Amino acid sequence: MSHRAASPRIHHRAQDATFRRVHGGNLVYNACWEDPRVDRELMALTSESRVVMITSAGCNALDYLLDDPAQIHAVDMNPRQNALLQLKTAMIQRGNHEELFALFGDGSHPDFKSLHRSLGDLLPPYANHYWKEKHYYFKSSPLNPSFYYRGTAGQMAWIALKTFTSGRGKLRDGAAAILESDSLEEQRAIYESVRPVLWSRLVTWLLKQPVSMAMLGVPRAQVRLIEESFDGGIPGFLQAKLEHVFTRVPFWENYFWQVYIRGRYSRECCPNYLREASQPLLRERLDRIKTHSTTIANFLREHPGAYSHYVLLDHQDWMAAHRPADLEEEWRLILENSAPGTSILMRSASPVIDFLPAFARERLQPVDETRTAELHRLDRVGTYGCTFFAHVTA
Repeated sequence: MSHRAASPRIHHRAQDATFRRVHGGNLVYNACWEDPRVDRELMALTSESRVVMITSAGCNALDYLLDDPAQIHAVDMNPRQNALLQLKTAMIQRGNHEELFALFGDGSHPDFKSLHRSLGDLLPPYANHYWKEKHYYFKSSPLNPSFYYRGTAGQMAWIALKTFTSGRGKLRDGAAAILESDSLEEQRAIYESVRPVLWSRLVTWLLKQPVSMAMLGVPRAQVRLIEESFDGGIPGFLQAKLEHVFTRVPFWENYFWQVYIRGRYSRECCPNYLREASQPLLRERLDRIKTHSTTIANFLREHPGAYSHYVLLDHQDWMAAHRPADLEEEWRLILENSAPGTSILMRSASPVIDFLPAFARERLQPVDETRTAELHRLDRVGTYGCTFFAHVTA
């Protein structure tokens, strides 16, 4: 084997090892990175809906709960992600909105240790132990002022914020200005004024590093999809996506991006689970959410049933590249545990999802692709290649 042939393999193994090291034993996502407004518009949940979803940070499970589904099964291989959802549900159940907002709105609390002790049996054992250890996640300090700069994605957001704005007056001023903008025209003008500085050589170099992508939760399979689908690779992809976010989507209601610039949500721009008006309904329905620290396939083996909605995020990008047999098994179990009309919602880094097994494609009927594409363009996150929404056929 030539050195030239071996080098890419060594590089790929190094990328995979970096991803495993970054993700092993860590909370990855401190906030969901999918727009639940788009999801709820597509899924049209009812009082008979039985949802199976990937937990991520749990924000969207709580958002879906406002549509009164019968059940939500939040499934995640990473028990730390479920522990985060369980802390949110415990705080909602406790009934003190100001403290809930301090934790997850402001991203800090003056005495989280005491607050944690007061939750008592509201937290299951693993979550109780995890948050006892990670009490400092909610301690604000000059080195790390917010929970939203914790976890691997949050740490990368903090590094990126400092990289983009440190010593760059124009970028600092631009970030402050876009937070106060109230029209798309103003957003476009601000973006154009900072674009040459924003995409400096340093930033472009940083975005090409495997550790940067790993910290953001982007495995090599998705990096490859992006590099194959977009001119300019990762930097070109992010330039296009950020231009879309900052010039075509109203920033004044974009809590996904605001939180990583501010380090906190505002009362006016935050996920629905943090709004005071949502609390009575959420408290009444919290027992409909069940968490499961396992894979989608294992969950379906252990809890078979005719589920009405599956929210798969973008995890099949990785499965298609690294675990094709597991991908097929997951689809077999999804279809076995679906009824005609069951909804499938997923996203991908690629503009087109072309990795579905043939037997799954035969059973999936895309729903109003024009409408799905339009909602995808309105998605406030704005960093996915496509949104896929389909119904299972008989």
